[in-house]
Amino acid sequence: MQFKIDENLPVEISEILLNGRHDAKTVNDQQLKGTKDEVLINVCKEENRALITLDTDFSDIRTYPPQEFSGIIVLRVGSQAKQHVMKVFQRILPILDREPLPRHLWIVEETTVRIRGREE
Repeated sequence: MQFKIDENLPVEISEILLNGRHDAKTVNDQQLKGTKDEVLINVCKEENRALITLDTDFSDIRTYPPQEFSGIIVLRVGSQAKQHVMKVFQRILPILDREPLPRHLWIVEETTVRIRGREE
């Protein structure tokens, strides 16, 4: 799978994905730091990349309908401390292989992963 890691996440998430044989680019890698949400999600769409972010604006399915994108993963965590975010993210790695991500929105919390979207 191909991923875009938002600037609000640790760069180590990209390394974890690369080690898991995924293609991962960070917003910083592509000089997209500070880009508006609409521009960022459209870059993801053009590149067929799923976005991984802490920005809960991307969980609004009216603004960002999941079926239009290669996937959106929003980490909704109580603490944005680096180690906590990394721990929550690592929990979802096994799920990537068994649950649909393209055309879906994943809301990832400490103990729950909610998946919204439709199979086509």
